[in-house]
Amino acid sequence: MQAPRPVCALAIAGSDSGGGAGIQADLKTFAAHRVHGLSALAALTAQHTRGVTAVHVPPADFLRAQIDACFDDFAIGAVKLGMLANAETANTVADALEARAPVPIVLDPVMVATSGARLLEDAALDVLRHRLLPKSALLTPNLPEAELLLGIRIRDRASMRAASSALLGCGAGAVLLKGGHLEEDADTVLDLYADADGVQELTHRRLPHSAHGTGCTLASAVTAQLCLGLPLREACVAATGYVHRALAGGYAPGRSEVLVLDHIGAAP
Repeated sequence: MQAPRPVCALAIAGSDSGGGAGIQADLKTFAAHRVHGLSALAALTAQHTRGVTAVHVPPADFLRAQIDACFDDFAIGAVKLGMLANAETANTVADALEARAPVPIVLDPVMVATSGARLLEDAALDVLRHRLLPKSALLTPNLPEAELLLGIRIRDRASMRAASSALLGCGAGAVLLKGGHLEEDADTVLDLYADADGVQELTHRRLPHSAHGTGCTLASAVTAQLCLGLPLREACVAATGYVHRALAGGYAPGRSEVLVLDHIGAAP
């Protein structure tokens, strides 16, 4: 008798040639959670731990073909969206997902790389706001991304709470607002989970590291936990713990001091 097919996680995002972020981090995270990972490359970057040196966006019809191929052959339990680069790419993703049976979408609004390189065109931001954000079960912005989405400044815990509420008002089913950029507390990292039932603070000890790929990994860990059947709030709690462990075990494979995460060592 054939074993039942596993539920799979699909990442639609950019490729990082340095292996620390993007699709590479997504697939490592899925594997660490023992979830079969699928991928559709929405962008390719020439990238290492010191920065992004080039970006190539594949044709929209090829991206659509990748997404359709995944849905045609696999049971997809959740989809993680990362770098979408331009409006045509973002619209292609929205069209492809609208054509399929609804699955939970975890939207990581990748806009700026850790190195400071801009990864999302302004026109794509509008598509993100109006077509993808309202379809998302979870939105996972960091503070600069939330500021771009809302056009406000986020300086403290009170403004984080206000921003979470405003993002829910934009249509996201839930928000996991990442507070690593908040300088209010030098010893603690505060993330806020918010949904229709209220707000939960998730705190971890701040580690003295500069790291690459934490945002991709967090969204992918939530996606994997959803595929494993965990409710969304619990999936976010588990995912933040996973990222903290992976960062604690991080290592520097390049010539910079920027770390990449230890996905396997952090496995649940």
